[in-house]
Amino acid sequence: MDKRKIAIVAGGDSSEIVVSEKSAKGIYSFLDSERYDACIVKISKKGWYAELPDGTTAEIDKNDFSFETGGQKHRFDFAYITIHGTPGENGLLQGYFDMIGMPYSCCGVLAAALTFNKYTCNRYLKGFGFPIAESMMLRKGESVSDGEVLSRIGLPCFIKPNVGGSSFGTTKVKTADQIQPAIERAFEEGNEVIVESFMSGTEITCGCYKTRKNEVVFPITEVVSSNEFFDYEAKYTASKAQEITPARLSDEVTRKVQHMTSRIYDLVGCKGIIRVDYIVIGDTPHLLEVNTTPGMTETSFIPQQVRAMGVDIKDVLTDIIENEITHN
Repeated sequence: MDKRKIAIVAGGDSSEIVVSEKSAKGIYSFLDSERYDACIVKISKKGWYAELPDGTTAEIDKNDFSFETGGQKHRFDFAYITIHGTPGENGLLQGYFDMIGMPYSCCGVLAAALTFNKYTCNRYLKGFGFPIAESMMLRKGESVSDGEVLSRIGLPCFIKPNVGGSSFGTTKVKTADQIQPAIERAFEEGNEVIVESFMSGTEITCGCYKTRKNEVVFPITEVVSSNEFFDYEAKYTASKAQEITPARLSDEVTRKVQHMTSRIYDLVGCKGIIRVDYIVIGDTPHLLEVNTTPGMTETSFIPQQVRAMGVDIKDVLTDIIENEITHN
């Protein structure tokens, strides 16, 4: 049997490129090498290139997402998108793959665009009864007074970019004089900024994926950060956070979180693996955000949760890839 050719698409045009490249290496190591012939493809504004086994690169033909070596054209059967940030997490790349008929790993254009915009996604899900933090959004050129932040949101609060996924540009604000510098810092990462109330509770995250044959909600991970909050450093520095899978939650709250995660998957219209982050206050999980291209390094949450479930991540990825290829 000929091996299916898989492009692991990494890179992107945001601060999260480093995380994306680590996730690509993780996925490359997880894939079933007897079934798939994988190749990492890095894309950015500078160009799209396939990384070849001999250490060289070949430029991708954007007409059909193929490349040539030695006069021979190489086509992919499937794209596994692992770009955290634009253009792989916000629907742009998904639209391109839809147009050329290339099956891919994660959700489509609308779901990707919706979840990439944290404020819009949370407001959408609030309409279905999901508890969220109090928040307000600023677009580039707009401003807000310290007094308005204090009266509407209160302190402490989080000020962060509205798009992106690895906590770049996020500040926990404790005093009024920190508000404006935090807004400026967040605007360095994008054109929209969220000011969000602080929720004190247990931070958790739960992964999920569905195919035509399977519906899988993974065990929940509890995050205990030694930093002020689970920021970029805590996420990617092992000594800065304790990650406990399964989370130390009651059976009732565990079931509630897993049900919420499955419901969010359907309401948003997701595909592939997602991860939903929450803060549990008392017995009530409050939605933080939905991640449709979660990190996939060896130590990322999803691989941890798969291991805790006693499942081989190789089989999970095979399930997702075959589901899309055979029904595309």
